[in-house]
Amino acid sequence: MSNSDNTERLLLQILWDCLREQSLLGSPFFPVLFSLTVHLSCCLPYICLDILCPRLSVVRRFKIQPQSTVTWVMTWRCLRKILYNHFCYIFPLSVVYWYWRPVVSPPLAPAMLSVVEDVVACLLLFDMQYFFWHLLHHKVSWLYYFFHKEHHLYTATFSLATENTGVWEMLSLSFFTTLNPALLDCHPLTEMLFFITNMYLSVEAHSGYEFPWSPHKLVPFSLYGGAQHHDFHHLKFKVNYAPYFTHWDRLFGTLQGAGTQNKSRNPETLKRL
Repeated sequence: MSNSDNTERLLLQILWDCLREQSLLGSPFFPVLFSLTVHLSCCLPYICLDILCPRLSVVRRFKIQPQSTVTWVMTWRCLRKILYNHFCYIFPLSVVYWYWRPVVSPPLAPAMLSVVEDVVACLLLFDMQYFFWHLLHHKVSWLYYFFHKEHHLYTATFSLATENTGVWEMLSLSFFTTLNPALLDCHPLTEMLFFITNMYLSVEAHSGYEFPWSPHKLVPFSLYGGAQHHDFHHLKFKVNYAPYFTHWDRLFGTLQGAGTQNKSRNPETLKRL
């Protein structure tokens, strides 16, 4: 094992030891607090950008639909929905899950390579599951109107709209997020890192902003969709069903390229849509 591998393993071990020392980790309150904290922490930078956007052109130039404005009414509506879903549904279900599958805290942290492989595998699994779930809910009209329409309330995405969903959608996606690490028998630390990564990518995809350092610009060969990819789905509804990667949309012919998305910023194009 190289020195860099030893250093990475040591850092993960220190992190895992610190987490294991926290009594909250084994508490039924931990999942809902962890979920809410991670989600709002991921949203906070974009909320600040939404506040600054109408005032600063330097921020507005990175907005995918610069003609749209995130109002306080929209912000509070989504925030209330997030809090309601977490405390009325995620919390009681996490208590049931905690009772059914008590938290196991192995003494050793996972290897860094194992963490990366498992997180990527979980993301690919989630991407596949959500693509087919999402496609089905757009193709079957009653599924869309009863279960998915609420998420499409806004045609211009913003961070807090990530979890502006009904109960069925929230529980379905939470099920996939919980199921995949269990299927792959991931270390608890890996499971937490997957959740953080998944939440960040989901919020980034709904952020409504595209920066030079956005994830889709860092992944080669247009394998990753990102914020523009998902913003265009909210704008046109019948394209770009996958949450992150582009291979399923390519395979099913539902991928809309970035070139067309850029044209959608033009207000005249928006009127025609």
